[in-house]
Amino acid sequence: MAAYKWTVLSNTTLGALLASLDGTIVLISLPVIFRGLNVNPFLSTSFPLLIWLLLGYGVVTATLLVTVGRLSDLWGRARMYNLGFAIFSTGSLFLFADPWTGTTGAWALVGFRLIQAVGASFLFANSAALLTDAFPPEERGKAIGINQIAFIGGSMVGLVVGGVLASIPDLHFLGLVLPTWRLIFLVSVPIGIGGTVWAYLKLKETSIRRANQRVDYGGNVTFAAGLTLVLVSMTYGLMPHGSDPTGWSDPWVLGGLALGVVLLAAFPFVEIRVKDPMFRLGFFRVRSFASGTTAALFGSIARGGMMLLLVVWFQGIWLPLHGYSFSETPLWAGILMMPMIGGFLTAGPLSGWLSDRQGPRLLATVGMTIASATFFLFALLPLNFQYWQMGSLLYVQGIGMGMFAAPNAAAVMNAVPPENRGAASGMLATLQNTGQQVSLAIFFTIVILGLSAGLGNSAHAALSSAGVGSPDLEILSGYISANPTGALFGAFLGANPMGTLLFAASQAAGWTPLSSGTTAALLAPHFFANAISPAFHSALGEAFLFAGGLTAVGAVISASRGERYIYDLVEKRVAPRPGISTPSGGSPGPAPDRAVEAAIAPHQD
Repeated sequence: MAAYKWTVLSNTTLGALLASLDGTIVLISLPVIFRGLNVNPFLSTSFPLLIWLLLGYGVVTATLLVTVGRLSDLWGRARMYNLGFAIFSTGSLFLFADPWTGTTGAWALVGFRLIQAVGASFLFANSAALLTDAFPPEERGKAIGINQIAFIGGSMVGLVVGGVLASIPDLHFLGLVLPTWRLIFLVSVPIGIGGTVWAYLKLKETSIRRANQRVDYGGNVTFAAGLTLVLVSMTYGLMPHGSDPTGWSDPWVLGGLALGVVLLAAFPFVEIRVKDPMFRLGFFRVRSFASGTTAALFGSIARGGMMLLLVVWFQGIWLPLHGYSFSETPLWAGILMMPMIGGFLTAGPLSGWLSDRQGPRLLATVGMTIASATFFLFALLPLNFQYWQMGSLLYVQGIGMGMFAAPNAAAVMNAVPPENRGAASGMLATLQNTGQQVSLAIFFTIVILGLSAGLGNSAHAALSSAGVGSPDLEILSGYISANPTGALFGAFLGANPMGTLLFAASQAAGWTPLSSGTTAALLAPHFFANAISPAFHSALGEAFLFAGGLTAVGAVISASRGERYIYDLVEKRVAPRPGISTPSGGSPGPAPDRAVEAAIAPHQD
């Protein structure tokens, strides 16, 4: 058994790393993907493709996690995890081999990404549960800490890997051409296949399963449908609607959001009426579980948007202002994000190890507090910062995330009985993934609205300083200011949209040809960055202040979690193992939390 726990740790860490890496690898390499498929990302018809390539993966994983976690409790966690690895690898292979180009090829990539996301949901939902089954309580913080490094660190590594692969030219071998965009998806194929074979050969079923339990179809359908409607509606809320820069005035978006909220509100009432619910809501009466999952949700909402804004900041503004061509920005944006990975790797394993001995509350709360402070400091940075300032904050941000992630996840998993660990792991992962999706929608909206308010004046001033006169000045500034979503995506994609904007403006009535010198000035990498910088910087500050406040609330919630609660030691009354503190008098753990007993008792066989 001693050797088996390390097999579980190594395989689940590989699975978490691959699944989270593929969640963000597209984020930074979209320019190469669109170019390889011959799709113009700046056309309004491309916005749905862009949104679904960015957010579709997260929508599917967030929607399925709790359902998959509960089914794993019923049918076997190792079995479902292994199946997830196989589905994920199949989706990766389809992405690499996509035979189409143009819009058809891009939508095929979206579909294959959704298949890949189904497999990822199986991996995310079962990793922490498998580790909790395999490791004793005094080692779970360390094990889950390493897994959390793979989960959160993988999303950061995906940025770097995506940037590196996006910078490689097409490969030529024996007359065959392997386009760069296929390399981005190829990286997961051999590792995924190897991990699948390894999982099927080595992982075995050790979870506790009670007989005669039924699938909660009503709860599964209500929760999945409600969350899907909310996340899809928020996704479409980012697209322009009529004359509005976002889709929040679209009746379909508002209707879908309202229906989704109604279904999610109905979910608890469905759950309390079934014998074997999808998720035992009584666990939210356990302070350790409720505080841990809620703090994780708040942290995910802040973190997901922060990564988006940093990519936009680097690719669309800071790097072009420092003379980097748009073709180089994906690589360098990934490299410049690396201090965050370093901070996470520094603090993650250590905090997990310490939480096994000291408990999770202090470490998790301090970590969340550090993360909150860095958000406020990000808001104070000038747009054209000195990199040592940004690099230092990224490193400290990574330390804060690492200090929080491992102790918090271990505390959540320790708070539930063994037969419910799959559902608990799924709920934690659902809240983290949902938080990231909600975060992207919130931060996209904040920045788009900020650009909408200030882009007209900043674009007019930049064009005027470049020598553009009337009537071209009014025509071109009108095109830029009327499309803040396109301006944001231009910055986000690390590609120069001025060529497309100039072509569109040149077709307008009254346009007069520009001089070659003026045209060259407008197409220079730094021009577009200068044009959107004032409006973007204002929106950026608001977004970081929002994230800082949200994380501060998460720190307060984390501090309210109370003393350590370990179900194995308290509810089962087993003898404490070395490294687990006990109250005076030799009791094997803190007093049992009667809330969890009350939550479980009505459903015991």
